[in-house]
Amino acid sequence: MNFTLLAEKIEHCGLTKSALAEGLGLTRQGLYNKLSGDNEFTGSELKNLSKLLGLSEQERNAIFFADDVGENAYKSTNHH
Repeated sequence: MNFTLLAEKIEHCGLTKSALAEGLGLTRQGLYNKLSGDNEFTGSELKNLSKLLGLSEQERNAIFFADDVGENAYKSTNHH
């Protein structure tokens, strides 16, 4: 998974982490655990995340099917 690109897309879409977590049916901590790579997103969460962020198929593939690119990048970004 390309965590760096995912973090950029989340920031670009303007959703707060709280709104994103709610849209995915997660707690904020649950979302942070997934964004940091501590836990994996489920298939349905990936599908919903793609919809919430308005990802194209190409963007979705670049983010979710990358081979561990930027694995811990989200841990070093500012959590809002």
